[in-house]
Amino acid sequence: MKNKPETMSLRTLTKGNVWDLQESDIFAMWAHADKEDEVSENARHYMDIIRTAFDMEEVKLDKPEIIAKYEARGMRVGVLAIKDKDYKWAIKKHPINRVTDLTYENIRHISAAKLLEVIDRNFGGGWDSLNQSIKDVILEGFDISTTTVPKERLHKPGGLCDMKLNDGYELLEIEKGAWVEAIFAKAKPKAIKLHVTHGEPGLEPEETDDDSDVEVKDDYYDNEDDDDIDDESLTEESYRTTIEENPDDLSLDAAEISDEDY
Repeated sequence: MKNKPETMSLRTLTKGNVWDLQESDIFAMWAHADKEDEVSENARHYMDIIRTAFDMEEVKLDKPEIIAKYEARGMRVGVLAIKDKDYKWAIKKHPINRVTDLTYENIRHISAAKLLEVIDRNFGGGWDSLNQSIKDVILEGFDISTTTVPKERLHKPGGLCDMKLNDGYELLEIEKGAWVEAIFAKAKPKAIKLHVTHGEPGLEPEETDDDSDVEVKDDYYDNEDDDDIDDESLTEESYRTTIEENPDDLSLDAAEISDEDY
């Protein structure tokens, strides 16, 4: 999780960067901005953005026993001032525990390890068990590749697993009988585009979420001779390596490798 930018304020709050904040940040930012006239005029707008990443409930009865109940639910209680009047609110960051919690706004605000933890909770079905809309969200922020191989082949020295881990990917292993599906995930870097400023001699870098500059390479399992495996018994259906393409590509379907590729 990224740290809150020092210059972040209600004025710069968006449905994307709000995921960088914690409950205490919300109360601190609001208290600092309360002196600005625009807060009263745009309070509802700011709350709508905050609700993208937080549960918010107004505390209508300011009693210790009521506040204790909110705190028992993991919520933080604090003051949000609107039009020179203080209101108590209970706030809690939305948890990301299920694949349905993943959104285009928060996908770049979790780690690859957290992503694979969430996928693992999806009934152990693996990558193919996810519907396409969820895959699209994941691929917005992560490079994903999968392979299904016999258990003893996954960690073969110098094989695909070693190469991926050495390249900074996180690994999730899902056992399927005598086989194992390996899901590799790595956060995509934000593309940096250089724009020539008209009339200026230099180049000015600008961050963008455009993934069109990200190169997608096919990864094939290193299938060297192995005396312990009868290659003729491996079926196309059960022994495959898949690569998920960039969402901007024409097809997002996982590419299966036929027996001829080996």
